[in-house]
Amino acid sequence: MVAVKVIDTTVRDGQQSLVATRIKTEDILPVVEILDEAGFYAMEVWGGATFDSCLRYLGEDPWERLRLIKEKLHRTKAAMLLRGQNLVGYKHYSDDVVERFIVKACENGVDLFRIFDALNDVRNVVLAVKTARRVGAEVHGDIVYTRSPVHTLEKYLEIAGELAALEVDAIRVKDMAGLLAPRDAYELVKEIRRVTGLPVALHCHYTCGLAAVSYLRGLEAGAEFIDTAVSPFAYGTSQPAVEAMYEALQGTPYELKLDMEIVHRAAELLKKLRVKYAEFTSEATDRVDPAALYYQIPGGMMSNLVAQLREYNALDKLEEVLKEVPRVRADLGYPPLVTPLSQIVGTQAVINVLTGERYKVVIKELENYVMGLYGRPPGEISEEVKKRVLDGRKPIECRPADLLESFMDKIPEEVWRLARREEDLLSYALFPQQTLALLKGEAPVNANRKAVAAAPAPKANPGVQDPSPRTVQASSRRGVKLKVTVNGEQMEVIVEGL
Repeated sequence: MVAVKVIDTTVRDGQQSLVATRIKTEDILPVVEILDEAGFYAMEVWGGATFDSCLRYLGEDPWERLRLIKEKLHRTKAAMLLRGQNLVGYKHYSDDVVERFIVKACENGVDLFRIFDALNDVRNVVLAVKTARRVGAEVHGDIVYTRSPVHTLEKYLEIAGELAALEVDAIRVKDMAGLLAPRDAYELVKEIRRVTGLPVALHCHYTCGLAAVSYLRGLEAGAEFIDTAVSPFAYGTSQPAVEAMYEALQGTPYELKLDMEIVHRAAELLKKLRVKYAEFTSEATDRVDPAALYYQIPGGMMSNLVAQLREYNALDKLEEVLKEVPRVRADLGYPPLVTPLSQIVGTQAVINVLTGERYKVVIKELENYVMGLYGRPPGEISEEVKKRVLDGRKPIECRPADLLESFMDKIPEEVWRLARREEDLLSYALFPQQTLALLKGEAPVNANRKAVAAAPAPKANPGVQDPSPRTVQASSRRGVKLKVTVNGEQMEVIVEGL
């Protein structure tokens, strides 16, 4: 029998996928305490959007959340998802911020870092991986999985080899849109094992209905880790349910050594949380939709598109936007649709449809992408887009973070006075406006959808690294102001002819 190592995603990716990451720490702690006894290899409890959500919506200190969760974990490793040089934000941060963030994350309780770069540009994860290894944490290096003409098996094996050279402990296949078919899961896992000799982990969302079967085929090819969620926060755009995977693997050579009675106890509590946080659910994220195999749109991205169109009474344009997303993605060299690139591609697609002219308005984030400020595009960017965006300029060729000056010694005196510990300074480096509000006691507390929608758009803080870049406006200042949401922030562009 092969003992499969199971990593539970319920309180991080499960709630992020299904209830917009709105669960407060007080509701998370009882779940963590129960699941600690179930026998999971690790629980993914931090990172991703949880850091942002604590500050922006819940009025909570994300570092305090991590410490409190760690106090409840006596048998199970605490894992986090880290976006390489983006950390838990939406752009690249300076090396001093990256190093100190990872050191403090480990000190506050993270045992296992799962590290990825949205473009699979390994240059953008080197510092994070090396720092996490230096502080003694376990490190899984991620391959972001997607389908496109440039994402071949050979390319994925090249990425796996680069990650293995960094001496990660395992290679994880991160299938954020649920696109990994069983046949491809088998081949990919088998070849990664052959090329690197490292353990392989599978992280598949259930969006297209393939994930459970892909897990089985991946295990048959030698995968050692799978990600699951407890049933009330499974399926849809989350991961497969651990209860179903446990039953499906009975009688096979692959064994989940879990105490299912404990899992069922946690499920009863989680059912109540689904009711409590029902206002944050969405039909787009709760359902399985094989059409996503064509559109390749993860659930969180779909919710964002629907919200943008609903705000302007343009839901009738959804089908056009869904067709425009793959076109924009192809124009940009087929970036994987994972944060922050999913927001960039999705928002640009919405604007292209609503203006009636492709790239009449180009958001700042897309400009930065074309300039190479997110890393190397997987494929060639279209000449039309390059002509509109670059205007004779040349994209950078270096690692994007090489252009960033150290930031920690530039934090304003006001923040130093308010900060209680170094962690507050790091929060400010990533989310300055939200952190200042928290430190001043002005942060929102458990903001619901109506409260968030009614809140004014945050104002830029001059002289501070802005984690939610503004959009580029149309060349003419006349026209209709259009609010769009990019990376969780409402911003305005001026569009003619609406």
